[in-house]
Amino acid sequence: MHELRRGELAHFKLIPHTPYYGTADATILYLIVLHNAWRCTGDAELLAQFMPAAEKCLAWIDKYGDRDGDGFQEYQTRSSAGYENMGWKDSGEALVYPDGTLVKGPKALVELQGYVYDAWLRMAQIFDALGKPARARSLRRKAKALFERFNKAFWDEKSGFYAFCLDGEKKPVLSVASNPGHLLWSGIVPPDRAAKVVKRLMKPDMWSGWGIRTLSADHPAYNPHSYQNGAVWPHDNALIALGFRRYGFADEAAAVARDISGSAGYFTLHQMPELYSGLQRDPTNFPVQYLGANVPQAWAAGSCFSFLQMCVGFQPDAPAGKLYIDPHLPDWVIDLTVRDLSVGDQMFDIHIWRDGEATRWDVEKGDAAKVNQRSYATGPDRWV
Repeated sequence: MHELRRGELAHFKLIPHTPYYGTADATILYLIVLHNAWRCTGDAELLAQFMPAAEKCLAWIDKYGDRDGDGFQEYQTRSSAGYENMGWKDSGEALVYPDGTLVKGPKALVELQGYVYDAWLRMAQIFDALGKPARARSLRRKAKALFERFNKAFWDEKSGFYAFCLDGEKKPVLSVASNPGHLLWSGIVPPDRAAKVVKRLMKPDMWSGWGIRTLSADHPAYNPHSYQNGAVWPHDNALIALGFRRYGFADEAAAVARDISGSAGYFTLHQMPELYSGLQRDPTNFPVQYLGANVPQAWAAGSCFSFLQMCVGFQPDAPAGKLYIDPHLPDWVIDLTVRDLSVGDQMFDIHIWRDGEATRWDVEKGDAAKVNQRSYATGPDRWV
C-alpha cells in the first residue's frame, strides 16, 4: 500500500487513496523489513506467519516489478488518477532529464534495483535457515546476475556516478540526485566505485551542510524549496549515511548525521518534518520547513534510529544468540549509553565513549559474552 486517506473525497471515490497501491518499492522493502525483524528477534514463528506474504512479494518482483522481462524493476501508471512516479520520490516532477524536462516512462528507478538485490540476498539467508538451500542458491544466483547487469547499465564512467534511472527507451538519465546513495545501503555498489559515489554526494551542489539534497544545485530543475527537486529529506539522508558506513566512510556518515540531527533543534519540540529547504548552510541561516510538510512524520523521526545504528555499527544476529557491534563515535558525540537494547531474548546496556581518536565500549548489563565487535564495513558482502 502507498497511501490510505479518509474523508469526503475518499468516501465518494474522487481520489484513488482508498487505499492506493501505486508504489514500486513497498513490496521489495517488505522483504527487507521481514529479514531485519527476524535478525533482531530470532523469532521463528515470525517467519512462519509472514513467509506466505514474502513468497508473494518474491513473485511480484519477477512478474509485476519487472514489466518487460529485462531483469530491472520498472513502473508506469495505468490510471489517469494515479501517480506518475512510484518510488519514494513520488511527485510528478521528481524525475528529470539533465535539461530539466520530465523523464518519459516506463522508468527503471536506480534505487529499486538495489532494493531487489538486497532483498534477494536477505531472503536467501532466511531460506537457508528454513532448510531450503536450493531456494537460497537460486536467489543468490539472481542477485549476482543483477549485480553485474545493473552495474553495466546504470554506471556512468565519465561522471563517476550512477544514472538516476533508465527511461522508457532504456537510456540512462544522468541527472545527479540523491537516489544512488541508497545503493550503498543496499550493497549493490562494487567496492572500487563506492568512493566515487560518496565523493559525488558530498560535493557542495549535493551536500548543503543541512543534509544531502534530493537534486543537485547545478541542475536546471533545482529549487531548494521544492518538494523533491532540491529539498532535504531526513529519511533519505539516513539511508545514505547507513550506506556510507557500510562501505567504510564513517566520517562522511557522521557528517550527514550531524547535519540532520542538528537541524532538528530548529523545529518545534525537535520534531522532524518530512523535509526542509536545501539552502546552502552559512553562519546566518537555518533549515526552513517545507510549506505543508507533515510534522512529525514517522520516517523522518525514524532517521535518528538509523543514525544511531550507524554510529553503533549495530548488527544483530538473534537467531544465533549474538549481537555484533562496531562503534564509531564522531567528535561531537563523546559518550553514549544505549539502554535496554533487545536482541532476541537478550537485553543489554552498552556504554560507548571516545578515547582520543578511538571509540571504546563496554557491556554494562547483559551477557557480555554475547556481544562481539565485527566490522560494519561489509561493502556488498553482508548476506552473501
